[in-house]
Amino acid sequence: MAEGKWAEDIACRYLRNLGYLIVARNWRWRGGEVDIVAKDGGTLVFVEVKGRRGSAYGAPEEAVDLRKRRHLWRTALAFLGEKAGKVPVRFDVLAVGPEGVKHIKHAFGKDDVCQGY
Repeated sequence: MAEGKWAEDIACRYLRNLGYLIVARNWRWRGGEVDIVAKDGGTLVFVEVKGRRGSAYGAPEEAVDLRKRRHLWRTALAFLGEKAGKVPVRFDVLAVGPEGVKHIKHAFGKDDVCQGY
């Protein structure tokens, strides 16, 4: 199984069970990729999935650093196109590890990624 695909499959099942609608998986553009785009009611949610089969490298969510958050922000803007700023969005992290699934809603926002620009 492709690296990370197992964690994304678990994340999609988890989100669907919560009532989310999966809009896109592995959406790519020239600047990168977002793992899952989903709708939670009227909010478009950009989800970064991190999986770890063990604890040797720390918690999965620790891998979503500032560089990764900025990358996700730019990718979300590309996905939204003309709708940027016109629809509610949220950035979540879904960590899949030996202890199960950890869902971090509102993991970061514009203020977290736009500092220093």
